[in-house]
Amino acid sequence: MKITLINGSHRPNGQSQKVALYMQSVLCDQMSLQADILSLAGNPLPLWDQGVWDGEEKWQTLLTPLRQQLSEADGFVVISPEYHGQVPAGLKNFFLLFSKNELGHKPALITTVSSGEGGAYPVAELRMSSYKNNRICYLPEHLILRKIESVLNANPTDNDERSDSYYRARIAWSLSLLQDYAEALKGARQKGRLFSDQFKNGM
Repeated sequence: MKITLINGSHRPNGQSQKVALYMQSVLCDQMSLQADILSLAGNPLPLWDQGVWDGEEKWQTLLTPLRQQLSEADGFVVISPEYHGQVPAGLKNFFLLFSKNELGHKPALITTVSSGEGGAYPVAELRMSSYKNNRICYLPEHLILRKIESVLNANPTDNDERSDSYYRARIAWSLSLLQDYAEALKGARQKGRLFSDQFKNGM
């Protein structure tokens, strides 16, 4: 089983990347799954334009390897910091560029990151709109990692012990749920009824 972690932060080597690397280690080392990270740091994906739908060569060259990577995944972790109470623009753009062919009817665990007490708004935003046409299936469980600078650090002295132990336990449990959903939805996709040429987009 393969899980792809989507780091939606624009910042290289930021706190969201720390979270992605930690969750990758849990998936690989503790759960014996395959896991890779697709990072949006540095804004590697240009803003969507009509050429994506028209199959322009520049878009095909850029997106084909990423489509392959996403298509091979059985599930996703979507990691989003909160920028001014919103999902980062690069992550919203990601959901314009990829479709049900890569994401459809696969489970995803929303994980939001905040330096303070925030993190709830990106959860609501992702659940409200980002799944509509690509049919990604968000788990009913999600993670909001608050005061992120004081948890999940490699040096234990940099962590708030109570919060750090709680988050590590909850992350492990949430990823086990993701694994169970991935196994169940893989079987559902194999039945062949989840994709319709007549009803390609959500209402």
